Amino acid sequence: MSHIVVVEDESAIAELISINLRHAGHEVVIAGTAEQARHEIDAMLPDLVVLDWMLPGQSGLALARQWRADPRTRELPIILLTARGEETDKVAGLDAGADDYLTKPFSTNELMARIRAVLRRKAPEALEDVVELAGLRIDPSTRRISGRMAGREVDLKMGPTEFRLLHFLMTHPERVHSRAQLLDRVWGDHVFIEERTVDVHVKRLREALAPASCAGMIETVRGAGYRLTQRVSALPA
Repeated sequence: MSHIVVVEDESAIAELISINLRHAGHEVVIAGTAEQARHEIDAMLPDLVVLDWMLPGQSGLALARQWRADPRTRELPIILLTARGEETDKVAGLDAGADDYLTKPFSTNELMARIRAVLRRKAPEALEDVVELAGLRIDPSTRRISGRMAGREVDLKMGPTEFRLLHFLMTHPERVHSRAQLLDRVWGDHVFIEERTVDVHVKRLREALAPASCAGMIETVRGAGYRLTQRVSALPA
């Protein structure tokens, strides 16, 4: 599951893209202007941006150039989506820093395939692979989490942030991660979030894992951070 910003001033197109992305399990934020897009990216660095060329206030091309010039957003994956289909336009878009270029009208299936391809290139650790550990199973493609309780499978419910946190911990088991590292890897690059926020989400994650008796897999390492262990232990008092 990825956090994606859709920068599109035509509400019908933005909603169409958003519905398909959410159906695929992604978190989506819509920005209708260049100013809104800058605000969203400043607040939280997403996994990918779907960017329209023609926007109120500033062009998507100019935005892409700005993001590529900034060290914080230099590696931000960008798919440019535009009605401008001439070869010179495509060259300009790719030269401005877009990772891919798709012209309108477009196929939603093709757009989703291109998004998956860009995410794979930027995050080759296979975002949709099922991860299973000590009876706990997480499937990013369906957003399903399950565990075993008294010999039967139990579906677990949790929020999107707890989902990302669990996925990261399960793909990096037995390693101790500081709060700062978790903010970096799970939240992306929050500017206005405090490290203690991690504690709140760890508490929520443990509560969500409790029905499968897996809460004790999330260990607190005093003075260092948190880790996910394959040994199910009692929670600290």
